[in-house]
Amino acid sequence: MGTWWLEAVGWIGSAILVWSLLQTQLRRLRIINLVGCVVLIAYNAVNHVWPMVGLNVVLAGINVYYLTRMSREKHDSGVYEVLEVAGDDTYLRHVLRVHEGDIRRYNPEFVHDPFAGNPSYLVLRGDEMVGVVLMHDAGEGTAQLLLDWVTPRHRDVMPGEFVFGPEGPFRRRGFRRVLTPPDMVEPYYESLGYRRDGDAYVL
Repeated sequence: MGTWWLEAVGWIGSAILVWSLLQTQLRRLRIINLVGCVVLIAYNAVNHVWPMVGLNVVLAGINVYYLTRMSREKHDSGVYEVLEVAGDDTYLRHVLRVHEGDIRRYNPEFVHDPFAGNPSYLVLRGDEMVGVVLMHDAGEGTAQLLLDWVTPRHRDVMPGEFVFGPEGPFRRRGFRRVLTPPDMVEPYYESLGYRRDGDAYVL
């Protein structure tokens, strides 16, 4: 392999590392960073730059560790907790206000009525809020979904499953059918075992 190609590989590996740091989703950041580390391990090994090989081996190991941990904890109800709050809860209203722009990106027509008495849920990981689910009872075991939003850092984990899953409050309330807003972007309920029926998802 010529010198030009070696230099190109080095620059590509560095660019991948920089690109990884621009990601908002943690899992995607780790995966891209791991790819960059592997490229730079190969590049530095060919050039016999052993300190940089060692550094990237360590970084790759750290990425593998956290990716494995994320995969293991993704569906762990011991890691995530669902907290039911009132619609006019101060913290809930703060979250909706601070993240209004991102919320409207996925739910363009969403409007929050804090005094409607609708079920409101915060999904927590430790003391970090990672998701919000708002709905109202449409009768006959149907929940009309008003909002299902996840913070960008955790968007590739789908923590909403702890609201809609077998042990979540959705089923405990007797709901068997969730009706999504027609403008909702990328609903994911089929991956939780629901069957699509028009704008609704049925267990």
